[in-house]
Amino acid sequence: MLEPHRWTIRTTNRKDELTRIFEGLFLVLDDEGHILYAQTDLASVLGQHSGDMTGKPIVRWIGRPAAFADVLAAAASETRPTLELKLPGGASLTTEYAVFCLEGTAPARYVLALHRLNGDAKLSLLQRFAGAFMQDVNLGVLLINPDFELVEISDTACRILGFRRDTAIGRSMDDVFEGVPVPHRFVQRTLLDGMTVKNHAVSWTNDRERFELIMDTSLLRDGEGRVAGAYVIFKDVSNLRSLEQQVQRSDRLAMIGQIAAGTAHEIRNPLTSIKGFLQVFKKSLGEQGMTKEVGYAELMLSEIDRINDLVSEFLLLSKPKHTTFARTDVASVIREILPIINNEAILHGVTVEYRSALDLPPVVADRELLKQVFINLSKNGIEAMAAEGGTLTITEKTDKAEQRLNVYVQDTGPGIPPFLIDKIFDPFFTTKEEGTGLGLSVCQRIVHDIGGTLRVSSKGYGTIFVVSIPYAKE
Repeated sequence: MLEPHRWTIRTTNRKDELTRIFEGLFLVLDDEGHILYAQTDLASVLGQHSGDMTGKPIVRWIGRPAAFADVLAAAASETRPTLELKLPGGASLTTEYAVFCLEGTAPARYVLALHRLNGDAKLSLLQRFAGAFMQDVNLGVLLINPDFELVEISDTACRILGFRRDTAIGRSMDDVFEGVPVPHRFVQRTLLDGMTVKNHAVSWTNDRERFELIMDTSLLRDGEGRVAGAYVIFKDVSNLRSLEQQVQRSDRLAMIGQIAAGTAHEIRNPLTSIKGFLQVFKKSLGEQGMTKEVGYAELMLSEIDRINDLVSEFLLLSKPKHTTFARTDVASVIREILPIINNEAILHGVTVEYRSALDLPPVVADRELLKQVFINLSKNGIEAMAAEGGTLTITEKTDKAEQRLNVYVQDTGPGIPPFLIDKIFDPFFTTKEEGTGLGLSVCQRIVHDIGGTLRVSSKGYGTIFVVSIPYAKE
């Protein structure tokens, strides 16, 4: 008979030595049943990372006995005590166990050693796969029971969907997505009725980022063919979709750029002559007191200026010439244009908030073209809020993992409808009455030429543009 408070092993703090002593799956626990260390293979069976289990109570993964005191009592009173472990997806696993008290520790520490997992002393290949599958950094996984409740969720799914694992598990999927209109919810209740999908493209935006996902769903059935639940698996393909769209836009921009480069001067030459003669006519008409005709002349001159502006944007669609690429401090670029942005904001009743970051690394770019990008994005945000006012927020951040500097331009306007968001970078696409539809195309071309990316996300109540530029190499 095992008496956990009497049985002892020599004190050791080396995990590899404990592994050698027990030659199986084990946990190290404190006197209240909180996990101090979880052996890697056991954590994998439970669908966890070993480090994530540290500090958590063991009863979280035990179906029975329900309390740690009962685990100790059963180990002391039964010849072959058993535990029921909770596995991902609502499954369970029965295992025999033993408890040992580590000698010389105060307060007491215990080793919970497991063996004979469902009659097998080793993990099955399927069990190892299930644990690794839930931990895969590239896959989002949701497991749902027949009551449409979330049973398990992977770390990747939490990151992409913007959920906290401890608050999401056990809740109805309707509650999990309560802030999202029913037609736009990531998971629909019809999934449990057999409405499954394969390779389904989905766009999802959390509080900060927009993701392009490929999703598969399917039902899970028990041995008698009854629905036991369902799973949702998705993969983030944002980079691939972004690259595909960027290539398509680059092809269009290159074609437009070639046309523009060849025809811009031919357009501007006659416009210059027309503008000159109109200015003469305007002066003559004014001298003769023909006020109405002077107004017509002014209207024609303003339209000619607009054509000139359009031709100038055409030229920027081709690869910018006479650019000066040098190590550039993005923070100083933004500070230089803040007065311009502030003046524009005041005219439209908008507040500008600038969140700077310390010690930003330099980037390689053309300083003047970067100014054009940030001014254009800021003006778009301000104009989006012109009707009711709001706040334009410019935020600087560094992504040390990706070695990139990110600048976020966020407005609190009405947002971009989902059916339009994929078109806003297309040349000539605009929702403004007097817009040319070339501003964002030009911005994307400028950012692309310095090796960066320009992305957008919108949830229907505000829009975020993210300019991401790689660090300058030392």
